[in-house]
Amino acid sequence: MIPTKLFKTRYLPAVMVFFLFLFMGIVQSVSADETAARSSFETITKNGVLRVGVALFTPWAFKGKDGKLIGFEMDVAKKLAKDMGVAPKFISYDWKKLIPALKNGEIDIIIAGMSITPPRALKVNFSMPYATSGVSLATHLEGTKHIKSIKELNHPSIKIGVIAETVSEGLARRVFKKASIVVFQKSNEAEDAIVSGKIQAYVESNPIPRFIALDHPEKVDVPLSKPLLATQTGFAINKGDPDFLNFLNSWIISRQADTWLQSTHNYWFKSLKWK
Repeated sequence: MIPTKLFKTRYLPAVMVFFLFLFMGIVQSVSADETAARSSFETITKNGVLRVGVALFTPWAFKGKDGKLIGFEMDVAKKLAKDMGVAPKFISYDWKKLIPALKNGEIDIIIAGMSITPPRALKVNFSMPYATSGVSLATHLEGTKHIKSIKELNHPSIKIGVIAETVSEGLARRVFKKASIVVFQKSNEAEDAIVSGKIQAYVESNPIPRFIALDHPEKVDVPLSKPLLATQTGFAINKGDPDFLNFLNSWIISRQADTWLQSTHNYWFKSLKWK
């Protein structure tokens, strides 16, 4: 056993130096993290480029006749970049690679119609919602002319189409437990079925039900003003960047107030003028 007096005189300075270096290391690490967080937004504005991660899915983002990317998210990203005083640089990824690309520093932001969910929020920081999406319902006009409420669709005589192994299928089976659920492997098969009247209803992600009704107004309708299942869409950025997040939220509030976001969303999701 080391005598207390001896420990104090011989080992105390070494212990103090050890903890001093440990403390300095922690402070430097925190300082570096804070600097990185602060500099992320500053770097974008300084370099004049906003690297935007997107995933191709009509009408969010897709290639036009000239091969250039167009869509709702393209318009949003361009407007956001313009208000930041920078130029947008679009980088397309498979859906599952978007968040890894953000975390790896390949992009600065994800603007791809990404729904805000708790599992995703563990990996990235979401802005407040800038758009609403979800799962909706298309109905065959002739086949449902006797239907007065959505509850009446929940009947064994009613055939409701869905795409196999999708959120829409699971939702349809929960909401319409008594109805006859018809499973399709391809969306064009389900669309043909609802237009021809082989099924009375079709549960699918927005805006597909709306587009079918717009293409065939004499045969198909979207009877519900709100989706069966609504989801909120937000911008996704890396954690630890409060200045960037604050700007994005402020931008969304501003563009909702002047109705730019709503009018742009209506153009891409409630009309076919862009076709």
